[in-house]
Amino acid sequence: MRVRLSSAILVTAGALLAGCVNKPMPQAGGPANPFGYLKRSAVCQVGPVRSASPGQMTATMTVRSDDGNCGVLVQQSGERAYASFGVSPAPEHGKAFIYNYNNHTYVTYTPNTAYAGQDRFTVTLIRGAGLPRDYLAVTATVDATGVVVPVPAVTAPAPSAKPAATSARRRKATTKH
Repeated sequence: MRVRLSSAILVTAGALLAGCVNKPMPQAGGPANPFGYLKRSAVCQVGPVRSASPGQMTATMTVRSDDGNCGVLVQQSGERAYASFGVSPAPEHGKAFIYNYNNHTYVTYTPNTAYAGQDRFTVTLIRGAGLPRDYLAVTATVDATGVVVPVPAVTAPAPSAKPAATSARRRKATTKH
């Protein structure tokens, strides 16, 4: 006996099961995002990408420093991903990771764990050989509410007051030639 399920039922069931195992659900209609497994921050609010002037864009985000990332999606005209990219200056209090997937360029930011404050970085977006570059200035407001830095279970031994003589020194003192 064959049972036929509609795609809506499968998507709903997949969404429910994906929440149980804390893994992103594969996307229908194309290959899965190769970086979709990366942990997303519990707080990730991204403002719209705004054009400040030709070739200059800005974006803002609010993110929690819980070891997860927050991302901005950008495309060049013609709804294409950028050919290449770089970061300069890099964020001072976290890391930026940029990649292309499904005709979008993803700009993700992961703040240092338990950091609170602002961070800024600029992404250089390269359209193609010989074409002008675009720049995306990202300002992140980082919140550390509820983030706890784990304390190591083992601590380093306390330094002794007087260093012990090494075995080489002892041998030299006791050996006669």
